[in-house]
Amino acid sequence: MASAIASAIYQGLIRRNAVYLTTIFAGAFAFEMAFDTASNKIWDTMNRGRQWKDIKYRYMNKEEEEEE
Repeated sequence: MASAIASAIYQGLIRRNAVYLTTIFAGAFAFEMAFDTASNKIWDTMNRGRQWKDIKYRYMNKEEEEEE
């Protein structure tokens, strides 16, 4: 069973260099996108209420009131 899986992986992905490199680059790109999304989500959760996007409305309303 394990040798059949290994043989399928070799025949499908590793046998030709171009396919092997394409698989590596596509996997790295997908991992980078997933890692960036997850780390940004964690950062936003840990810093909720302290970022500009969370408090922007407070200062934007004050500037509009002062101009009038």
